[in-house]
Amino acid sequence: MNRRCKNSSEMWRPSWRISRSAIALLLILLAYGCASWKPGTSIRQEEGIASWYGKDFHGRPTASGEIYDMYGFSAAHKTIPLGSTVRVTHLGNGRSIVVPINDRGPFVGERIIDLSYGAARHLGMVKEGIAKVRVEVLQISRTSEARYTLQFGAFTERRNAVTVAQRLRTLGYPSNIEEATAQGKRFYRVRHGEFTSLEQARKQAESFNARGITCVVIGL
Repeated sequence: MNRRCKNSSEMWRPSWRISRSAIALLLILLAYGCASWKPGTSIRQEEGIASWYGKDFHGRPTASGEIYDMYGFSAAHKTIPLGSTVRVTHLGNGRSIVVPINDRGPFVGERIIDLSYGAARHLGMVKEGIAKVRVEVLQISRTSEARYTLQFGAFTERRNAVTVAQRLRTLGYPSNIEEATAQGKRFYRVRHGEFTSLEQARKQAESFNARGITCVVIGL
């Protein structure tokens, strides 16, 4: 769910039309903020590849602090705030399921969402392992302020992470190395910055990528 829209701006003109435009914009923002009042209504959506994860993580804490239950219905996403609710539709067979986002990932290729084994089984994609899906955000969690960071890689060898972090610091971008474990393997993640706006984080990522410095936006 990246998983994009371009924002446009208008010149301010001192006329009654601006007032009406401002009111219209306010109403749109209010409608977005109150989307949870209309169950089933999509706030935003994206299409891409979904995968699933199972026994290697069963019983372990997720990014939200909840214990992962591979037989339950849940999902991991890189940027959607933890605690939010999404509807995932298998574009191959039309099946759909509503799940909470309680973990972060996937960090493989261009995949946009990682489903629990139970959710993947419901969608009929366990055997294939991956599937083309549509992810629709039904409700954004308001329990805590969303935060994002930029990740410049996850390495199995710390020395590689140190090399990338040093290059960033040389360019004037302070970075840190975080240790994480996935599928029984230890990874060292290189990250920079903290943003409260997803749009701001994406703009910064686009700036880095335009200069040949690959990074992705990750929700905290």
